[in-house]
Amino acid sequence: MKEFIISEAETETAILVAIITQVQDERKTGEYLEELEFLAETAGAQIVKRFTQRLDVVNSVSYVGKGKLQEIKEYVTEHEVGMVIFDDELSAKQLRNIEGELQVKILDRTSLILDIFAMRAQTANAKTQVELAQYKYMLPRLTRLWTHLERQGGGSGGKGGSVGLRGPGETQLEMDRRIILNRMSLLKAQMADIDRQMATQRRNRGRMIRVALVGYTNVGKSTLMNLMAKSEVFAENKLFATLDTTVRKVIIENLPFLLSDTVGFIRKLPTDLVESFKSTLDEVREADLLLHVVDISHPGFEEQIEVVNKTLAEIDSAGKPCILIFNKIDAYTYVEKAPDDLTPRTKENLTLEELMKTWMAKMEDNCLFISAIEKINMEELKSVVYEKVKELHVHRFPYNDFLYQTYDDDGEE
Repeated sequence: MKEFIISEAETETAILVAIITQVQDERKTGEYLEELEFLAETAGAQIVKRFTQRLDVVNSVSYVGKGKLQEIKEYVTEHEVGMVIFDDELSAKQLRNIEGELQVKILDRTSLILDIFAMRAQTANAKTQVELAQYKYMLPRLTRLWTHLERQGGGSGGKGGSVGLRGPGETQLEMDRRIILNRMSLLKAQMADIDRQMATQRRNRGRMIRVALVGYTNVGKSTLMNLMAKSEVFAENKLFATLDTTVRKVIIENLPFLLSDTVGFIRKLPTDLVESFKSTLDEVREADLLLHVVDISHPGFEEQIEVVNKTLAEIDSAGKPCILIFNKIDAYTYVEKAPDDLTPRTKENLTLEELMKTWMAKMEDNCLFISAIEKINMEELKSVVYEKVKELHVHRFPYNDFLYQTYDDDGEE
């Protein structure tokens, strides 16, 4: 049985579909679609159209209403669109009905993220985690995989292939289910081995304080990692540029500590996906200090902070010491209010200085404002991190002289 991993993305035209509800207004839906388009472009798709519909609840049969689905179908046919991407995770029933009606490739947000993860996975660890997450997603949707997998492709090269052997009826479905369950058991065993190896690696790092960069995807964590660790971690203006955790030894004023760059979080990330990346997120779980990086230039940065905090709570890391680092201050813009405008001030029309004061008051000065790309306020950041790491180290090892060892620029004694 071939692995269900797509390692290469071919450029395809696609349209996006989302709904507006009482809990997800038009503005928020627009933000989600912006992010979904960024995801699609990262995967190699070209977005040609967006469709939205206002509904009280999601249509359990076809996600959108019949009329809207017909409108989408007409557009797909007329413009020869090859793919339709939905902003929410679709059930097997919805996928089957939508695919039967539109007769093109159908993806939802989860499957799109999985495709990107598959493209980004470089190490055996990441590839195993991605494959396990894909099978977890695939298992409840087996009844409509015959056409979907044939179009989407399978195998490590991303071309052709499908899960199991082809055949009619329940016998074939049960065979595929058994094959997938067996494969998942094997992957879980491999992940257990990987977890043990990574746990051994963490123990072998000695008594240094561990610091982890966390944050929403594409906020500049890898760029910040490169500056602080004097390394060359891959950084790119795309979602999930970093998938594997990278750990580097950093030295500030002769004080060494370990700094890890972790996979970015994102809205509507399924619990199964978080669980599949358990070993990657263990770096966060075992960190002594978190550096929560935020893109202050993003209009929805406050919601992104909430998403990260919620994910940290899900992996039992919510109570750790944390410094909030607002990055990309060089890209921050605001709408200046007229002198006679008496409408309430919002973050959209606050100056950077006003926004800084607001957050510093809220966080009791436990936050910083930087630009990693322009290297603004980096010395202040290093100074704050140094004091935090020193405090943690002295608290843990009050009587040893570890702090006073001398290290060269590469972190070697």
